[in-house]
Amino acid sequence: MVDAKQVRFIVGVIGNVISFGLFFSPVPTFVRIVKKKSVEEFQPWPYVATMMNCMLWVFYGLPIVHKDSILVTTINGVGMVFEAIYISLFLIYCGGMKNFRKKIGLYLVAEVISVAAIVLITLFAIQNSFAKQTFVGVICDIFNIGMYGAPSLVIKKVIKTRSVEYMPFAISFVSFLNAGIWTAYSLIYKLDLYVLISNGLGTFLCASQLIVYLMYRNATPKDESKTKPEIEIPGTV
Repeated sequence: MVDAKQVRFIVGVIGNVISFGLFFSPVPTFVRIVKKKSVEEFQPWPYVATMMNCMLWVFYGLPIVHKDSILVTTINGVGMVFEAIYISLFLIYCGGMKNFRKKIGLYLVAEVISVAAIVLITLFAIQNSFAKQTFVGVICDIFNIGMYGAPSLVIKKVIKTRSVEYMPFAISFVSFLNAGIWTAYSLIYKLDLYVLISNGLGTFLCASQLIVYLMYRNATPKDESKTKPEIEIPGTV
């Protein structure tokens, strides 16, 4: 008979698969960049931010912070590899924009220093296991909620233009599934409060995006600039 722990593991594996799909979703963008040998108007900041998010969740999922959450670590480790590749391609194909490369480098150094500080504080300054989970979990949630919430900023644009071209349905839908599956994961066998908080709110935010999409998908759009903003929701957990 399948027990709750096994069910949680299965749900976590499904979550890994969905999150992998989200991490993989920017590949067409980078195929275009490589073919044109230029980053054009694409921006690296979603990928730089996602790298920070992944590093934090990799640490959170380790037994030293939170037991029985190794699947959180595995998928975010995969995410770090994807984001490292994406950022590397930005650095290669950003042309002669030396300041651009420098700026990306400074942000990455700041992220590494910040994560290293969080790790050191958790390992050496905090002795209680619950306090470690709380300290790292709250920081992870702040970044994760920001990741889920960022695409919601385009809702105002959709309502103003009455056009959903600025809100890719596939990304919002898969992100909704991703948030939902990790919410379920957090509730099975052992309550994982910090995975629950960010993904529960993420489920709500993604649902709101889908509702707005359904409301305006057949609306007559107003004439606006056709430059589409780049939207990415990373494979968060």
